[in-house]
Amino acid sequence: MKKTAFALAALGLIGASAQAQTNVTIYGVVDTSLTYTGKVGAKNGTRLSVDSGDLSTSRIGFKGTEDLGNGLKAIFHLENGFNADDGSLGTTSPSPTLFDRKSVVGLSGSFGTVTLGRQTDFLEGIGNKYTSVQTFGGNGVKGGHFNNLDRISGSRTNNSVRYDSNSISGFTGSLFYGFGEVAGQTSAGQAFGLGANYANGPFGIGLGYFQTKLAADALPAKAGDTDLKTFTLGASYQAGPAKIYGSWSQVKQPLAAPVAATGLVRITTATKANIFDVGVDCALASNLHLLGSVIYDRADISRKTTGSTKGSTTQLSLGVDYFLSKRTDVYALYSNQRASNVINPGVINGAYAAASSPSDDSSQNVLRVGLRHKF
Repeated sequence: MKKTAFALAALGLIGASAQAQTNVTIYGVVDTSLTYTGKVGAKNGTRLSVDSGDLSTSRIGFKGTEDLGNGLKAIFHLENGFNADDGSLGTTSPSPTLFDRKSVVGLSGSFGTVTLGRQTDFLEGIGNKYTSVQTFGGNGVKGGHFNNLDRISGSRTNNSVRYDSNSISGFTGSLFYGFGEVAGQTSAGQAFGLGANYANGPFGIGLGYFQTKLAADALPAKAGDTDLKTFTLGASYQAGPAKIYGSWSQVKQPLAAPVAATGLVRITTATKANIFDVGVDCALASNLHLLGSVIYDRADISRKTTGSTKGSTTQLSLGVDYFLSKRTDVYALYSNQRASNVINPGVINGAYAAASSPSDDSSQNVLRVGLRHKF
């Protein structure tokens, strides 16, 4: 009897120990809104819709750690984006992707954290700290941020490895490398990134850089030629109840061909763009936030024919976010997007989406009223 009791106690201790050393978390966000979009499509008509992820991308994720001893941990992180309005996968092109937002495994310890798989680079973290992404959502500012070519709303790289340091007196750093996986040509499809951040009390400042190379020939450009260079510098300051933030991004597209068309063109055909983003998040109460931001995107356009070689967009956003609880909030957001010498990219989701952007440089107004729940 004593031996049986001892054995059961031992098994209980082993089970408790294993449970303490292994931790798995299931989490997610469901964000759905009623959206009014002015001037959409070929005839610049108005559009009423039920949208998913206008403030936070709807998602479900799984993450976990296993204690390997001596401060070393094994980690994994899987995250799927989906459309809450119709239940479909968030990424279907060029093929359906289940864990489109993140799929990594790695190790963490006193040296920092190393992860391998499909993941974002350090610029997403800069965007979440110092740009309008944090207040108006990535899907509501991509158009103003050069169709997210500055990557502040989060862009994923397959077959990548990322290193993040632990915090040292407020300083953190990151290195990123994406494998092109092209036989016989290591440079084809490569990606590089690095970044650093400093946070101390109410003040924070950070920067990140990223570049990519062509994976295949696109004559006259060849595989291995650099097709994107981008960096962002951002900062914020918590002044009482108000967080004031600002950023500057610069994007270069070395392989952008001179535009053959005359008249208005898309701003994303530019060879270079500078994006300025300033805003404020003011907490009138612990559960009530007033939001405001301005994003200015100015681009240089190379042309074969006549037409403006400078184009710009300006996005003004205002909003209120009211938290019913720690996990549930309701929001109302208004944005106005103006374009000069370029086609208006539209506010919602990716620039020039057929269902959300004008056909010319007309000013666009967007109103979003939504409900977001985190679990």
